[in-house]
Amino acid sequence: MPDRGGGPTGPRMRVGRPSRRVRTLLMTLGVLAVLGMAFTMFAGFWTDWLWYRSVNYSSVFTTTLWTKIGLFFVFGLLMAVAVGLNIWLAHRLRPPLSAMSMEQQNLDRYRMGIAPYKKWLLFGITALVGLIAGASASGQWRTWLMWVNGVPFGEKDPQFKLDVSFYAFDLPWYRFLLGFGFAAAILSVIAAALTHYLYGGLRVTSPGARATAAATGHLSVLIGVFVALKAVAYWLDRYGLAVKSSDFRATDNWTGLRYVDANAYLPAKTILFCIAVICALLFFATLWRRTWQLPVIGFGLMVLSAILIGGLYPAIVQKFQVQPNEQAKEAPYVEKNLEATRKAYGIDGTKVTDYTGTSKTEDKTKLRDDVDSTASIRIMDPNIVSPTFQQLQQIRNYYAFPNNLDVDRYAKDGKDQDTVIGLRELNLAGIPKKNWINNHFRYTHGYGAVAAEGTSADAQGRPNFTESDLPSEGDLGTYEQRVYYGEKTTTYSIVGGPQKEIDYSDDNGEKTTSYKGDSGVNLSNPVNRAAYAVAFGEPQILYSGAIGEGSRVLYNRTPKERVEAVAPWLTIDGDAYPAVVDGRIQWIVDAYTTTNGYPYSSRTTLGDTTADSLTATNDNRAVVAQQNQVNYIRNSVKATVDAYTGEVKLFQWDTKDPVLKTWMKAFPDTVKPKSEISKPLMDHLRYPQDLFKVQRELLTRYHVKDATTFLSGSEVWQVPDDPTNRSGNAVPPYYLSMKMPDQKAQAFSLTTTLTPNGRDNLSAFMAVDAEAGASDYGKIRILKLPTNTTVNGPKQVQSQFNSQEDIAESIRLLRGGDSEVEYGNLLTVPLDGGLLYVEPVYVRGGGLKYPLLRKVLVTYGGQTAFENTLDEALNKIFGAEGATPEPPDDGDTTPPPPTAEDPTVKQALEDAQKAFTEGQDALKKNDWEAYGRAQEDLEDALQRAEEAQAEADKAGGAGGGESKPSAGPSGSPSPKPSS
Repeated sequence: MPDRGGGPTGPRMRVGRPSRRVRTLLMTLGVLAVLGMAFTMFAGFWTDWLWYRSVNYSSVFTTTLWTKIGLFFVFGLLMAVAVGLNIWLAHRLRPPLSAMSMEQQNLDRYRMGIAPYKKWLLFGITALVGLIAGASASGQWRTWLMWVNGVPFGEKDPQFKLDVSFYAFDLPWYRFLLGFGFAAAILSVIAAALTHYLYGGLRVTSPGARATAAATGHLSVLIGVFVALKAVAYWLDRYGLAVKSSDFRATDNWTGLRYVDANAYLPAKTILFCIAVICALLFFATLWRRTWQLPVIGFGLMVLSAILIGGLYPAIVQKFQVQPNEQAKEAPYVEKNLEATRKAYGIDGTKVTDYTGTSKTEDKTKLRDDVDSTASIRIMDPNIVSPTFQQLQQIRNYYAFPNNLDVDRYAKDGKDQDTVIGLRELNLAGIPKKNWINNHFRYTHGYGAVAAEGTSADAQGRPNFTESDLPSEGDLGTYEQRVYYGEKTTTYSIVGGPQKEIDYSDDNGEKTTSYKGDSGVNLSNPVNRAAYAVAFGEPQILYSGAIGEGSRVLYNRTPKERVEAVAPWLTIDGDAYPAVVDGRIQWIVDAYTTTNGYPYSSRTTLGDTTADSLTATNDNRAVVAQQNQVNYIRNSVKATVDAYTGEVKLFQWDTKDPVLKTWMKAFPDTVKPKSEISKPLMDHLRYPQDLFKVQRELLTRYHVKDATTFLSGSEVWQVPDDPTNRSGNAVPPYYLSMKMPDQKAQAFSLTTTLTPNGRDNLSAFMAVDAEAGASDYGKIRILKLPTNTTVNGPKQVQSQFNSQEDIAESIRLLRGGDSEVEYGNLLTVPLDGGLLYVEPVYVRGGGLKYPLLRKVLVTYGGQTAFENTLDEALNKIFGAEGATPEPPDDGDTTPPPPTAEDPTVKQALEDAQKAFTEGQDALKKNDWEAYGRAQEDLEDALQRAEEAQAEADKAGGAGGGESKPSAGPSGSPSPKPSS
């Protein structure tokens, strides 16, 4: 046989080589592996393209893709050419003969070894560095798009008089180019030096000159390029001082020039720029002088200057000029920081008003009616009552409500009222039998909204539902109730095909449906099915008979995911909320434009400033941030996501924001003008919580306007911890319809309290007009409490609640058995110079798995009440008529004999007595269900007594004025629904 392997033949050689069949099999497997990897990459790309096309935002995908591809090839090619050219040049400049030394003899072996592969080696090295550089550059697509599309701010920085857009859009791109240039120069120097060494242009141990003239000139030019880039860096550093962050005694994350920056670092950077330019010219001069002497001296001078001028001199200025008279030296720069920070965060229009914190009215009974006109006090806490919604309105185990419900406004009888609302979303954990068909084909959506009055509860402490049952019915009217997109919908569903979906269940059994929307991606195409089988790691998608004509796959189904995907240049608010608008359920998502390049504006960390006691227990409320640290933020976009179709709409909200205008140039036709927001949608837009939390954090320091006070730190506030739980996290802001002292009517507001730094008494009360259609929308008002007196803050108020003996004893009784007491939101309302605190108290126990409103805590002017209803508590606080109600659990069950002679009234009061007694017995046993039934019977009996008494009065019957049927047993006003 012929020698095919180039070696000796024979049985031993044949045994060591694989057979032709094996080689063919291995080659086939290799080809299949390559094809498999290629199809996997294709599947990711193809499914992304199909998804963006399905939501009508394909331009976002293509713009982003082509920008990344362009940056990859341009900068990858530049890096490959720079490194490859210098390797080629170093090889071409190699000396003709190598010195006969031991060093060169050792290198000869390497030179001979790579000689046959020089071209391939050159190609491999340049390709590798090109791929790495291109991949790094493609990640700068946002920086490129902002630079090429940037629009002016119309504002100039106070130091260099340049438009803010230079720092926000231009400077980041210039810094990227500079960093790329440094990387190319360093890699070129390394590659050229190794090549020169390999071919004898550089010698380490050989006798004679250490470098040839050609190597000296080549490397000098490359080092000169590096030093020239350093000169450019020094020049850009001058402007970078305006956006440089540093620790400063007045604040963390201080941004902008201070005295030492303007008077030491700035001139130092200019001097170092000049020295670097001279040093670079000396390196370039070696092309003619062929000596390292002058360049090395110049480089040493530059390094020494950087140490002395750039480091030591500023330290001397700080020590001997600034520190002895810091306030006078820093005051002008602090004023610039104050102005820029307030403007960048939109808090420059904040109105700060002095507020006494104590009531001016001696006769408190006159204030009782003022409470109702001042605020619609919400006693339904959306962060507590979700389990109650779940227990009473879940209906089926495969539905669930979010852990935190939302507060919105809906009109009833022509008047807006605060409403707690949540959607009955799909809960796959509760489906009867889990399998692939059930999880992804049959159980595909939630059903209906559930809403309740925010300011009242029924006799049993349950929400007064205004929209309930399945299908949902109530005040919200007729609307598409199916919820295919929601906060809890995190898996994919395949709908619209031969497999029917479970719609909902009623007394007549399960109802089925088939998705009629055009959302999702069509799976009729076998290529699409194969791509999604690979992308989802689910081979059944490829061959399942449940997929057929009309089948569509729905994914990326949470509102935040969808908005972030179609607008990756936005930062998304942590709380998307649902609203019924024009017969559809719409998720409303607030989105922000941000930058960290606003000169003189101090930076803040979004993840820290937006954290509170709710985000600590609910990941859905965490802010989604592409840029964690920012020093400029605007709520520039209001987005909606249709709960049925998944359609995403972006509306321009801030029409003046230059950052949004820049992105609208980069992605034209993706953001709709503000004029297209319909009136019904406008009625449900509100001021976003995350923006408010960022602003309140900044206002703890930046509410002052003069540099002296700011530097002293005497007016620094803090956001208090939530006193209603032990999480140790900040108190969340609360939505509440109320009016501030300078307002004539209630406005839907977002409110919070602030305390002095390190103390618990109250420093300020802060509110912003949150109703989008209002003329004062976004106006921030701060009521500043006096510093010479102390007004109780939230923690002190909570401690006061817990320390009063009668309240503590009542709480102990409520906790009897296996019951748990949960404190609701501690609301603060300014009233007649004082502050009214209201806190609902819920009890979960007695066999119930959900909290019921049992008591309401109220304090004002040092007086505290702990009653069954808000009305009773307010009456007690303000000494209104009938304001000494005894709680029904005080053990007094013997009522005085009724004086009414009418037999109908008498019977009704007897029924009331019976119901009251049954309620007390149930209360002692912690049987809340029986107590609730007794309360309903009591309400019914008292109502009958009141109606009968009214009829008797008309007829002139006995007892016309002596008896008050509305008075319950024990002679006290009966328990009634909270209001």
